[in-house]
Amino acid sequence: MIKKISYAVIALFFSTAVFSQENSIDRILAIVGEKIILKSDVETLMLQYKSRGENHGENLKCFVFEELLYQALLVNQAKVDSVEVSESQTEGELDRRIAMFEEQMGGREALETYFNKPYTEIKNHFRNVVRDQLLSQQMESQITQDITVTPEEVKKYFKSLSKDSLPLIESEIEIAQIVIHPEIKEEQIEKLKSSLIEYKERVNKGEDFGFLAGLYSDDQASAENDGDLGWVRRGDMVAEFSAAAFEMETPGDISDIVETDFGYHIIQFLERKGERIHIRHILKIPKPLSSEKYKAKSTLDSIAEIIRSGKMSFDEAALKYSTDEESNKSGGTVVNPYTGTSGFTSSQLDPATNYILKQMKIGEISEPYESRSMKGKPEMKIVKLSDKTIPHIADIDTDYQLLSDMTKNKKKDEIISRQINKIQKTTYFKIDEEYRNCNYKYKAWFSE
Repeated sequence: MIKKISYAVIALFFSTAVFSQENSIDRILAIVGEKIILKSDVETLMLQYKSRGENHGENLKCFVFEELLYQALLVNQAKVDSVEVSESQTEGELDRRIAMFEEQMGGREALETYFNKPYTEIKNHFRNVVRDQLLSQQMESQITQDITVTPEEVKKYFKSLSKDSLPLIESEIEIAQIVIHPEIKEEQIEKLKSSLIEYKERVNKGEDFGFLAGLYSDDQASAENDGDLGWVRRGDMVAEFSAAAFEMETPGDISDIVETDFGYHIIQFLERKGERIHIRHILKIPKPLSSEKYKAKSTLDSIAEIIRSGKMSFDEAALKYSTDEESNKSGGTVVNPYTGTSGFTSSQLDPATNYILKQMKIGEISEPYESRSMKGKPEMKIVKLSDKTIPHIADIDTDYQLLSDMTKNKKKDEIISRQINKIQKTTYFKIDEEYRNCNYKYKAWFSE
């Protein structure tokens, strides 16, 4: 069954509707050098912006039209300047986008059915679109690659901004932690494995794998979708899981129990398309006995008391006692996996930790509490609130890097604008009268 896909999804992946060129009501809105812009191009890119909630008020049509003029101008200039993208670059990006689109549609056959074309013809349709996008990106990169800003330029830019123009900086939290993973008894693991074996036997006797996944899987995200992980490639999964999943060939087959860092799985193979497979799984995460959690809590109570008494620093205790390999070597400091820094916003923390921190002052150490690791495993820990910033309007002293980036972007826009105005004067244009009254960013589109 083909999934319902909105036209906006097509726009999201390809940015322009090449396939619409066969529509008899389509018409040319602009010629830029050797490039043309169609009415369908504008309509499809408008759908993309709307699907992301970017409406640009009543000027969306004009905004989108200039975006397409801008890309066409850079592509045309790339040919003049002998700037090229390799065939391997184009094919790699084309394959990546079509693979994403296949996944949205539900497989290659669904993709071919949707377009009523064979796969190779679909790729041919979009090859030039992708090449043009890569060319325009490369041209823009060449124009801006040497841009730098000095501290004086940042200060001057900061002084030029009105208070209303400065961004609001959200509160950031820095934490350190000492983690104790409660011991998992062998009988707990055996009990868990017995459950997985039972689920496999029930499916072999006729029960639905997806129904059991929804009831019993500890992977809450996929459990809500009957354990479905969608279409995946080998590199999308950890090695042990990938090896077991790609061994299977017959639709409906179920793997033996697979152990990974996330827990224990059984995997059901559904379908294969080239280098991608469609699978679902049931995950069971070993849960420690209450007695083991109590032992971990008692240990953390003792560690916290040692730190509070001054006999050992938090950093030293983290290095000596914490079983979290990621943070114990850095004095317990936790690194934000989304940014690579030590700063977190409250929405990036797990609910239990977020709740605990709201009651703490900088420098305080929490009481032991139960949480879950990034991989979903139960853990007991204490945290130290190392630092917390107050939400504030951007300031040159505390937010220099942000303001430096803003200064660089402004300088980039100015350099691109000068270059675009220069290229406009040497490029042939023919633009539909419907778009003559737009308030364009680059003013020379209608220069005689």
